[in-house]
Amino acid sequence: MANEEKSYPSRLNKNKNNKNRSNSILNIMIALVFTLVVIIGATLLFGGGDDSADPESTETTPETESQTSGDDDTQVTAEENDLEAEEKAEEEAKAEEEAAAKKEAEEKEKEEAEEEEETKGGTITREESNDPIVSETIVNTSWEPVGTSQSGDHVSSYQKNSVDWNEKIEAVTYATGLSQNDMYVMMVQNGGGPQKSIATVQSKDQSEKYRVYLEWVDGEGWKPEKMDVLKTLDGAY
Repeated sequence: MANEEKSYPSRLNKNKNNKNRSNSILNIMIALVFTLVVIIGATLLFGGGDDSADPESTETTPETESQTSGDDDTQVTAEENDLEAEEKAEEEAKAEEEAAAKKEAEEKEKEEAEEEEETKGGTITREESNDPIVSETIVNTSWEPVGTSQSGDHVSSYQKNSVDWNEKIEAVTYATGLSQNDMYVMMVQNGGGPQKSIATVQSKDQSEKYRVYLEWVDGEGWKPEKMDVLKTLDGAY
């Protein structure tokens, strides 16, 4: 009987050890499964994140490129507008310079022409007069005889439309600058000698009134000597 009592604890220990070994294996398997789940979950989590990020990145890239392209186009358009504005401003400045240069050249040409005319024409003297109806008296040293078709001894004529009378009127238009079509001949009279005459005329609009003193030059015709610029015709002849 004593031997039988000793055999029971040995069996119990053996069963207990087997149970512990089974628990350990189970725990190890659970740990392995848990670890595997964690690894798979982590892989899905991080791997899926990368995969989802790529399409998002792929979708975003064209938008970014489009935006960049739009910015570039806007910049190019602005630069083109600036260039056009600059070219237009340069053209306007050039046109203004050319216009100014042309005007300056015309003024210079006019001045040179006036100087040349003055050199050729002599001098013009304007004198105030004590005569109340005379604004000023003009003497132009450039005045010359107007020419004549007459020959032989000259006889002054005051008959209207005679050759001598017409030549007198020609000398008057030469001195006054009025054309015969724009001039009223008020009086042609003797100027104090057989070869001197005085002609009083006015423009048809009555804005200009002159008294011209003429002298005959043999073989050359009538020559203006001086000219009164009149304020009125009253008392002028």
